[in-house]
Amino acid sequence: MNNHKYQSVIFDLGAVLVDWNPRYLYSKIFATPEETDHFLENICTSDWNEMQDEGRSLQDGTELLVSQHPAFEAEIRAFYGRWKEMLGGDIPGTVEILKELKESGQFKLYALTNWSSETFPIAIIEYPWLQWFDGIVVSGKEKMRKPQDAFYQLLVDRHGIDKSQAIFIDDNLRNVKAAEDFGIETIHFTSPEQLREALTSRGILSGAALQQQQ
Repeated sequence: MNNHKYQSVIFDLGAVLVDWNPRYLYSKIFATPEETDHFLENICTSDWNEMQDEGRSLQDGTELLVSQHPAFEAEIRAFYGRWKEMLGGDIPGTVEILKELKESGQFKLYALTNWSSETFPIAIIEYPWLQWFDGIVVSGKEKMRKPQDAFYQLLVDRHGIDKSQAIFIDDNLRNVKAAEDFGIETIHFTSPEQLREALTSRGILSGAALQQQQ
């Protein structure tokens, strides 16, 4: 067991605790997976969406794309008009881990998320377990996002987090590397099972639940 004393566990939300995927919506809109892929890779791209995560209004982001791709106006407007259909629910295995950490009473729990301030209120309603966090920092509200160094700095300053006693969990390797460069130990999330094993090996979680699963 690692003797390092952890005080804070920091979670990303999308693809770690929340199953969010635009393909859930666009598979209903387009006839083939190839059409969906083309649209999400060339029109409503991740880079475009991240500008809304960084604080650009949904209206401004939408109108910009409509002006650039008028032939896809209806499909572009669906991105935020039918945004809730991109939610596939929570990721039960990771939510269970969050619950165990909360119930242990041994750690402060935080979320650092790239998320539009306009859609995040929907998540608050959909996922009651968001109330378990001691603090949530939302990029759209702060007008900055991962992997920007200032976003990690804002989190630790606001909540008085000791970087040397914290661990950060994210599915995006870009964000993981940025956190490491910032000085926070990380876990690159690939599955709830992998996360449980990683936390258990560090002495953050008990191994009992892991043994029961095997």
